[in-house]
Amino acid sequence: MKPFDVFNWQPTGWPEPHPCVIVSHPSRVANKPEVNVLMCSTKRAARKPEAHEVVLDAADGMDWPTLCKCDLLHAVSKTDLKTRRGAVSEERRKQLVRASIAALGWGEVLAA
Repeated sequence: MKPFDVFNWQPTGWPEPHPCVIVSHPSRVANKPEVNVLMCSTKRAARKPEAHEVVLDAADGMDWPTLCKCDLLHAVSKTDLKTRRGAVSEERRKQLVRASIAALGWGEVLAA
């Protein structure tokens, strides 16, 4: 398990597992019981991504073009991440990071 790996995770109360991307620092992934993830949709992307979203596809471990939502981090127990789907491609890792920085308002902090 490492950053940018894609797993299935089923949050409590959700009817089905969703793909998610690990976005924690490598030392957290290696040494802590919880990691931060970004959730992705289970549905095929039928629209262009919004500013806080990135489309991932088969190269990233998805079954089809899928929206990944970069505006909300979830803390997840590593034991709840059971099925590894793949890993986000190098090209889209940068897109995820940029979208997350913008969606969380951190770009404004960096620019100040």
